[in-house]
Amino acid sequence: MFKNLWIWISGLVLSIFGYTSFQNLSINPEISVPSYQSPISISYLRSINIESSNLNIEQKLADGTNYERFIVSYQSEGYKVYALLTFPKGEKPEGGFQAIVFNHGYIPPKQYSTQSNYVSYVDYLARNGFVVLKIDFRGHGQSEGIASGSYFSSSYTKDAIAALKSLQKFDKVNPEKIGFWGHSMSGNLVLRSMLVTNQVKAGVIWAGAVYSYEDFGKYRIQDNSYSPIQTQPSAVLITDPNRDTNQYISKLRENYKEIDFKNDYWKEISLTENINYLEMPLQIHHSINDSVVNIGYSRDLVDVLKQSNKTYEYYEYQYGSHNIEGVSFNTAMDRTVTFFKNNLK
Repeated sequence: MFKNLWIWISGLVLSIFGYTSFQNLSINPEISVPSYQSPISISYLRSINIESSNLNIEQKLADGTNYERFIVSYQSEGYKVYALLTFPKGEKPEGGFQAIVFNHGYIPPKQYSTQSNYVSYVDYLARNGFVVLKIDFRGHGQSEGIASGSYFSSSYTKDAIAALKSLQKFDKVNPEKIGFWGHSMSGNLVLRSMLVTNQVKAGVIWAGAVYSYEDFGKYRIQDNSYSPIQTQPSAVLITDPNRDTNQYISKLRENYKEIDFKNDYWKEISLTENINYLEMPLQIHHSINDSVVNIGYSRDLVDVLKQSNKTYEYYEYQYGSHNIEGVSFNTAMDRTVTFFKNNLK
């Protein structure tokens, strides 16, 4: 009777606080309870099947120079996620167009706009013949769900891989020729996705951040996407099964020098510790005068890629700031376009 009562109490606690908060409780050894696994660990994400729906056209927009524009939606973990879709005018090549899932950086969710943010970036890629799907991560724009950031939650990674799966079903796209583009926060997402699935055939990162988590301790970052999990005014915890609330994370913010980054937990969630899973080519861009994301993030990642004999290209820019703007923009975009065309074959 007591054993059954304990199981009932355990289930109640789990339903209220979520699995990640339950990990530190003392459990009766006679009861079979799975060991804690971080929702952002590479092994976990590689073990699950991320699916998606077909793209659903919500609204036709004004055409671009040589491409059509639409607001579309797709399903990610049961949430309706919106996106901006472009595809070239004219005849589809045999097998379909090359395509890019465009992953935006950190923008306060209430300020994010599907049509206003990253206009010049999307336009440059679209004018060069790519199908582009700029997704609005959950909690942004009209997308359902909670905005949770990328560094300590797998929600956005799942949204991006679901977007890839939706593009693979889109009749204008060659399902074997899809790449990922990511800025800032989404540098973490792009690399994490490429470690999880080899269906991302090429990745481009602009001013990306957080690859080892030790680098987060060293360089920090000037955005709020890593802030603690939200609470309601009533102090009831919002449970998000994709969010890692492990006690180690608070230590990372307090004093990273006291952390052993070689223990199993950090090795499981670190991207650089799992770099052996990277099979596809990666291109990285970063401005030296970036005041938001320290260029040390990219330099440290490049060191790991080089030591691991991975295929990559790396470009630094004297000017351009966090968004690689001004005189550096066209150069970086030309390199991006060339890289995608050469590797999405």
